[in-house]
Amino acid sequence: MIDTLTTAATAAVSDPLFTTIMKGISNLAIPFLLFVIVLVGFIRKVKVYEVFVDGAKEGFDVAIRIIPYLVAILVAIGMFRASGAMHWLVVLLSPATDLISMPAETLPVALMRPLSGSGTLGIVTELMNTHGPDSFIGRLASTIFGSTETTFYVLAVYFGAAGIRKSRHAVASGLIGDFVGVMAAVFICRIIFG
Repeated sequence: MIDTLTTAATAAVSDPLFTTIMKGISNLAIPFLLFVIVLVGFIRKVKVYEVFVDGAKEGFDVAIRIIPYLVAILVAIGMFRASGAMHWLVVLLSPATDLISMPAETLPVALMRPLSGSGTLGIVTELMNTHGPDSFIGRLASTIFGSTETTFYVLAVYFGAAGIRKSRHAVASGLIGDFVGVMAAVFICRIIFG
């Protein structure tokens, strides 16, 4: 069943019309969104520029309040990587990556992404320099980077800014979303690039 689905998806993706349509959509998406936001603001008689400036002022105040949370999460991430714990976690989880046809080299990207965007970008850059940006590993690392979120960083920043101390189900929900993003990245990259 999965092989049939993979074959059908590969055939659809390799169609030149599909490629042309997707390039057109990707080139127009951001300008379209910017135009729609300004248009909706104009229709509703919202002073878009003034509202934007007010939001930027509030953002600056929030940034000052969350600095302690940012420092704490960045120090914890630095200690995790420097201690060698990341390497041993990759070794421990590599049998699971073999089951889903995920190269073990990309596992640090999937593990670091919930913690730090800049740390993950460093790992992705290292993989690009080692394997090349057009390699399967480079493409998969980039796709994982784009399809997952810095869950703990976001929770620390947003919950810290809002003064929320109990996260309830937010951590579990975020990590489930990250897991699904990694699985989807592996599946889609196997179809398109594999």
